[in-house]
Amino acid sequence: MDARSANGLDEQLRSARFNVYVLTAAQAVLGAAGPISFAVGSLAGHQLLGLDKSLATAPLTGFNIGVALGAVAIAAISRRFGRQASFMLGGLALASGGALAALALYRSDFWMFAVSLLIVGLSSGFTQKIRFAAADASPSFYKARAISWILAGGIISAIVGSQLAILAKDLLQPVLFAGSFVALIPLGLLAVGILSFLRLPPLTSGTGEGAATGRPLKEIILTQRFITGMICGISTYALMTFMMTGAPLAMVIGCGFSPDLATLGIQWHVLAMFAPSFFTGMLISRFGTETIVAAGLVILLACAVVAHMGIELWNFWGALILLGLGWNFGFIGSTAIVASSYRPEEADKVQGFHDIILFGTVALSSFASGKIFAAYGWAVMNLVIWPISLTCLALLGLLVWRDRARGRA
Repeated sequence: MDARSANGLDEQLRSARFNVYVLTAAQAVLGAAGPISFAVGSLAGHQLLGLDKSLATAPLTGFNIGVALGAVAIAAISRRFGRQASFMLGGLALASGGALAALALYRSDFWMFAVSLLIVGLSSGFTQKIRFAAADASPSFYKARAISWILAGGIISAIVGSQLAILAKDLLQPVLFAGSFVALIPLGLLAVGILSFLRLPPLTSGTGEGAATGRPLKEIILTQRFITGMICGISTYALMTFMMTGAPLAMVIGCGFSPDLATLGIQWHVLAMFAPSFFTGMLISRFGTETIVAAGLVILLACAVVAHMGIELWNFWGALILLGLGWNFGFIGSTAIVASSYRPEEADKVQGFHDIILFGTVALSSFASGKIFAAYGWAVMNLVIWPISLTCLALLGLLVWRDRARGRA
């Protein structure tokens, strides 16, 4: 490598590092929206309802619908205005959604509150793309480290979001929880300020010679590998959302624990979701994708066992930690299975189809969480994990058997 090439690579690496640091800081700030929303969103919805509390988790359904819409919208916005502008728009959505949520709580307007969390969810949908932006802006040898930095930002946001939910929930008494959502306003504006320093390279147009090649979508999504990966990934994500959404209700409404203890449970849960990501990829390389997904599903079953053993604080916190670990192994591994089912030129259409089904199912699971808790209670919610996880384990077994049979052929 000559001196000119070395200098160019050094400059590229310096630029990539700068962008990754900015994106990590933005991730830490914007990512706090999720822990705040899930820690107190269902509790706030519960207090806004009358005698029928079965819609208590509907605002969090709005949040998940917002995530789905945001994940779709950011692609179009980025192509038109650039990724920096789209991320900054996500920060403004967070601030405006937080302000509207606080106003809804002041007015005791349940459906306004649900709409406000949909707007907060939009910002989280935009945030989903930060890790891809960090990787795209980095040289090939730095991509893995860039993603690790973004994941570290997710760990920080788990702590920041949960602590803000605790510290600010009584800030605007007598309107409980309004302060937690007011805290989203400075977070969103701070993220906009941080993102103003971003200097991302422009997106490639994707209109090159191979842009429109590849198999038809129907052919790809009917393969056993894609179906298994999608079902396992969606099931893992939906079960995680189902249990995480209902846990604060079960702890506070069902068992009389304080909202602060419920929020700390969500904090440990989110930490368990993200912290293993630093070595999940290494485990997949060592033991194989299907093995790691199976391990995640077994951990989800362990979550159900711990939750069903009792209603002490350790049962809830232990189950939430296992829920986060199971999601990490199950969802990351399932995503890898899906990614191995298509070619690079087929990625956009397959990922788009997968994400629409994923976030639509997740939204339904958060809605069902409140309905099932109101009708049957926490114990029945835990039972839902068993048939779904065992079905996914059976599908994985069939996939492994088929691959081994092909290998022997």
